Amino acid sequence: MKRIYRYLLIFALLVGALAAYSYGNQTGVFLFVLQGFVLEAGFWFGLFPIKRRNQH
Repeated sequence: MKRIYRYLLIFALLVGALAAYSYGNQTGVFLFVLQGFVLEAGFWFGLFPIKRRNQH
């Protein structure tokens, strides 16, 4: 069940990023482009999480 929530969150981040990019492009408001960039970064870092090594 946890995996489904993760995939839904990743999908929502991607859709939000695309919507923010699109709206920012249409209106010319750079703040929406920045918001799209932040959401896209969340998408990529959620898709490829950073794995830490166990150091003994």
